Formats: sequence, C-alpha cells, structure tokens
Amino acid sequence: MATICTSQYWINYFKANALEQRVDWTLAPSITAEERETIKASLQAWQLGETSEGLHLISAATKYAHNIGDLPYIDAVKLFIKEEQKHGNNLGRYLDAIDVPRVKKNWGDSLFRKVRYYNTSMEIWTVAVIVVESTAQIFYQSLKNATQCKLLKQICTDILMDEAYHITFQTERLAIILSGKSDFFRWWRSVAYKWFFMATCGLVWFGHRRLFKAGGVTFASFRKKMGLKFRKTLKAVTESHKLVVA
Repeated sequence: MATICTSQYWINYFKANALEQRVDWTLAPSITAEERETIKASLQAWQLGETSEGLHLISAATKYAHNIGDLPYIDAVKLFIKEEQKHGNNLGRYLDAIDVPRVKKNWGDSLFRKVRYYNTSMEIWTVAVIVVESTAQIFYQSLKNATQCKLLKQICTDILMDEAYHITFQTERLAIILSGKSDFFRWWRSVAYKWFFMATCGLVWFGHRRLFKAGGVTFASFRKKMGLKFRKTLKAVTESHKLVVA
C-alpha cells in the first residue's frame, strides 16, 4: 500500500521548493518571429490562468480541513496556490520581455472560473486541479519543444518540475477523500472522472492546437497522453485505497 504524505510534509516541501531558482533571468529572450506568432495566444491564456488568487479553493479547503481535523492542509493549499502564481509571474515576465501584452480575459479561463465559482466540494476541486495539471504537463512540454529560446525552455522546465509534485499532492488528497467510501461509490466516481478528463482534453486541444502541433503533439497523441495520465491517477489512488477502476 502506498504511503500518503501528511499536510505538514507538503508545507515543508512547498517552502523548500520556493527557494529553488531554476530560471536564469540574465538570459535575453531568443525567440524567433515565427515562434512568437505560434505561441503568443496560448502563452497569454496560460499566463492568465496561472495568476488566480485561488480564493474559492482556499475557502473550500478551509471548510474541508475543519471538517476532517487537518488544519495544516489549509496552509499547504495556500503554498500550492503561491507556487502556481510563481508560474504566472514568470510567464508574465517573459511576455513583457518579448513585448507581448498580458491579457485580462480568455474564454477558457472564464469558463473554468465560472465552474469553480460555484464549487464548494473539495473532491471536485481536487479532480479539477488534477485534470488541469495533467493538461499543463503536456502543454508546457509542447511549448518547450516549440521554441529554441533558452530562457523560455528554462521557464517550462521549472514549471514541469513543479507540476509533477502538484499532481502527487492532489492525487494523495483524492485518495484521502475517497477512503472509507463504498466500492460502488468509487466505481461510479471513476467513470465520472474519466468523462471529465476527456471533455477537458477536447477543450484544451481546441484552444491550443496550434501550439501543440508546433511542439509535435497531434490530437491522437494528446488524447493518448491524457488517457495514460488518467489511468496513472486512478492507479495511484487504487494503490492507496483500492479504488475500483472503470
């Protein structure tokens, strides 16, 4: 059975990781005009999405943490959000450096904000974040592959390293949330999660297909990668609490 880390462990991890400096900002952007045109819209959209204050997530996490008696989880979530905001700040700094304006509105970000505005369930929040982080891994790897700019590649590498731990953080929480539930409950939840994964997959591809293609990712390979990530998520939860996989 897999070991699930405590909230205090994640607090310590996020604090230590915040001290890591993986981006050399003395480097000048070396992006080509063609690369810039290809990635511009997607970079603007993801920069906006990474800058959320996370107030609704903090509210849901606070209520949940008090209900289960795990108050350190609140601080862990706040540090998680702070790390996401670091990604947004780095992307924004890069946009400024290449004279691309930051945007204040994007249809994908607006849709996700509406969904989370009405959500108070920690389970739904956790699944949603896992899905977004999973698509982010493919997005940032594609972005990294789509450019020869060393500075942008470093920014992407830094984000990718963070995202791997973010998914573990959220997957462990999902395992905790599902612990003690019946086999049938976990089974139909896994079916719902699968549809959510694949629906999000379609929306993200539709919005950023130009960048994905530039990074060597086709729609078929994107769906395959998302399918693998979905199965990996369920396997991780199964190993912790024997989640029944659809």
